[in-house]
Amino acid sequence: MNICLAQINSTVGDITGNLGKIEAAYRRGQSEGADLILAPELAITGYPPRDLLLRKDFVRRNLEGLQQLAAMTGSSGLVVGFVGENESRPGKALTNSAALLQHGKILEIRHKTLLPTYDVFDEDRYFEPARENLPVEFQGRKIGITICEDLWNDEDFWPERLYRPNPARSLTEAGAELILNISASPWNLGKNKTRAAMLQSLSGKIGRPIFYCNAVGGNDELIFDGQSLAFGSKGELLVEGNLFEADFVRVSTSSPPISFSPETSDEEHIHQALVLGLRDYIEKCGFKSAVLGLSGGIDSAVVACLAAKALGPENVRGVSLPSQYSSRGSLDDARELALNLGISYDVLPIEPIFGSALNQLKPLFQNLPEDTTEENIQARIRGLLLMAMSNKFGSMVLTTGNKSELAVGYCTLYGDMCGGLAVISDLPKTMVYRLARFINRDREIIPDSSIQKPPSAELRPDQTDQDSLPPYDILDAILNEYIVNTRSTQEIVAMGFSEEVVRKIVRLIDVTEYKRRQAAPGLRITTKAFGVGRRIPIAQRYRE
Repeated sequence: MNICLAQINSTVGDITGNLGKIEAAYRRGQSEGADLILAPELAITGYPPRDLLLRKDFVRRNLEGLQQLAAMTGSSGLVVGFVGENESRPGKALTNSAALLQHGKILEIRHKTLLPTYDVFDEDRYFEPARENLPVEFQGRKIGITICEDLWNDEDFWPERLYRPNPARSLTEAGAELILNISASPWNLGKNKTRAAMLQSLSGKIGRPIFYCNAVGGNDELIFDGQSLAFGSKGELLVEGNLFEADFVRVSTSSPPISFSPETSDEEHIHQALVLGLRDYIEKCGFKSAVLGLSGGIDSAVVACLAAKALGPENVRGVSLPSQYSSRGSLDDARELALNLGISYDVLPIEPIFGSALNQLKPLFQNLPEDTTEENIQARIRGLLLMAMSNKFGSMVLTTGNKSELAVGYCTLYGDMCGGLAVISDLPKTMVYRLARFINRDREIIPDSSIQKPPSAELRPDQTDQDSLPPYDILDAILNEYIVNTRSTQEIVAMGFSEEVVRKIVRLIDVTEYKRRQAAPGLRITTKAFGVGRRIPIAQRYRE
């Protein structure tokens, strides 16, 4: 059997556009003699549709789209993900479903059994799980159709499981000769490697080929990496789709084994993911260009490089917003970066506006010492100017804060947090340095002085980040244990960190939740990003 895996980039809610991509992939597979073409999970609606699923017109249009796809099919089969209606009430009104289409008809429909409701997933909010899933007959063979999470529960691969059923094993026991899986599996660092190992293990265990078609592209904070795969009945790799780009993958049940592509660095994967997520977020939100502040520091430099790669340098505008505290070196570094990238560059000094603001507030602030209030005024002036440019020129403002800063509140509401997308908000500062060096791997794009100089917000004389924070290698290690691994203060201290430092960092994280809730959406890179996958109450008093 010849199978094509249509690794398409769907846009949530763009049902007409998504149908066009699915139909184009089907026509291509049909012309190349495919017996079966697979499209990803919820390919008709885009994933995740979230509360669009509460709109009856949205669900209806998706069902009309399924009928439209069925009507254009010929002798080649098509398996596609869509939102189904649950006909077995009581229960949730909808199902996460896959349809097998052929000869102008809907031959079979199967529903997702395992509904993830953790981290960024909330499928149990909307969908009713399948009560059973039996193989379908296609071209004289019994085929098991599964959807994403249905293959993520093998007891021999995972030390701890979230569900009792193992749909792949059940389908095999029911006579399935091969297993299909349509997926919208979002990426985080290391996910693609884990996923491939899991599918390889499962195919060898059940003794059946597995054909896996994954979505690609960015939808809000989630980035889908593609890398559709097929494994033979002994766990041998048959085909591997591209990472972080749309692809059309042809494979046969009789294809010879191949080797995995050479492993690439974490930095390259992160770079590819952020470029894809940034490009799709800008375009799917209806923008064509971006503007950002260039401080001369490493964070804004990395964001500018990602934006130029994603959108083209002609669509990126960098703005230097110096104050009386900005160093000559920072201004030179910002200008050099803009020249190296070929992006537009402007200089808008904020000192006149800052002086005016201080004069206006002088009667209220009389005899009070300067503190972070004056620092935050500068950041908010910069936010005001960048947002003005966004309004006037129709460009999206990109924020440049990293995960380390966002974690401890080292950022200003309505200041440097102003913008439509927080590009590197899930990158710890130490990873920002690694990514900067990756960007400079062939030539110096980011000035070396931006990488080497001590990080500083330059909001007061001789300021550095380490005036109030521990070194970033220590800070990031503590953040990882507390946020990602959810370890307690005492557990982190027991790992060898200073109790005073750990308690300070944990307190900063806990008391600045209100800032993170108001931050721009950020692209998810790690297993625990700030956003929909981390839901901490703002008004709460629990402390260790």
